[in-house]
Amino acid sequence: MLIHPNIEIRDLGLYLIKEKTLIISDIHIGFEEALNRQGVLVPRVFFKEFLERLKKMLDDVETVVVNGDLKHEFAGMSSSEWKGTDAFFHVLEGKKIVIIKGNHDPILPFVLTNTKILPFLRIGDILIAHGDNILQEEAKIIIIGHEHCAIGLKEKIRIEKFKCFLKGKFKESILIAMPSSNLASEGTDVIRSERLSPYLKQDLQNFDVFIVSEKVYAFGKVKNLQ
Repeated sequence: MLIHPNIEIRDLGLYLIKEKTLIISDIHIGFEEALNRQGVLVPRVFFKEFLERLKKMLDDVETVVVNGDLKHEFAGMSSSEWKGTDAFFHVLEGKKIVIIKGNHDPILPFVLTNTKILPFLRIGDILIAHGDNILQEEAKIIIIGHEHCAIGLKEKIRIEKFKCFLKGKFKESILIAMPSSNLASEGTDVIRSERLSPYLKQDLQNFDVFIVSEKVYAFGKVKNLQ
């Protein structure tokens, strides 16, 4: 499904059609191990499931951009982060890889010395930035991660969260906010939770919602889902 001309939603990623570039965000490799250390008993299957989904996103892809937070721990590399990063790069073998540095990634330049790691990336009219800080950069289209966008759909007293993309405006730019690629958590309910990204600390009523489930669904405006 197209979210904007030349930009296709491909599962949890965005595919720039002309540039043959796939953007994914907030993988948080090692998150399951971190939860286990905290006493939260979740099976370590979610990252493996993501890799299987990622393989299906790679058709006709030449470049993969990770829009921040490749790994979960702020400092050091846990054992699952080392193994998971190796598995991730193995899936992407033969592709050009660019990593946008996220707030969880301070150590990456010291451990991924052969990978291009940038504060942001411009591709034509598109600015790709993690979204934890507002950049003093202008572009027609801004694509951010960081927020782990999700939306809660209410039925009677029950609320079920779904990962989603949001599309709206930031000043004069088209703003597209991505869901997290980490499958162990749905993410932040942008209607009911305090938002993390300064790009999204605004009225979201007229933002368009695209929910990712077994396929992508255009759900209209945020204001119609409350």
